[in-house]
Amino acid sequence: MIPAMPAASAASSRTAPVDALRVVSMGAVAVLILVAGVWGSWGTAQHVMLTKGKERGTIEVSACGADTCTGPFTPVSAGASKRARVVIDKSVAVRKGQTYDVIVKPGTDEVVRSGPAGVLYSWVPLGGALLLASVVVAGGLRLTRVAWILGGTGIALLTAAFAALQ
Repeated sequence: MIPAMPAASAASSRTAPVDALRVVSMGAVAVLILVAGVWGSWGTAQHVMLTKGKERGTIEVSACGADTCTGPFTPVSAGASKRARVVIDKSVAVRKGQTYDVIVKPGTDEVVRSGPAGVLYSWVPLGGALLLASVVVAGGLRLTRVAWILGGTGIALLTAAFAALQ
């Protein structure tokens, strides 16, 4: 052995495969969480962000049930047809008696909020996924700066969505 080189400890050579396995598995979990967040958001976001050829208009919420609210649809875009009743998901962002800008999901009588509030609200699942992934990245990968960035982005997205819906 060369005197200038430290001796390789037996413990560090045994933990290297375990550390590699931890990094790979926690990295996969973090990526899976983020993909699930995008997947959960895209179902609504695609209608709000890609509006070309879709029916746009307003809904005046007239009745609310346990999970959904309904009301008449008044079109504002060319080619959109007036409907006596459309359905919107009930959330803290929808109140009876209020009028909202909406987009009709193609082939259905379901509508989603449009405009900046609708875009931000559609990406809320991604905001939650960013927060959850930040915990995995901090604890499992020990990348605290990246975790702070992920968590901060998630908090910013959720806060902006909350503020836009008020």
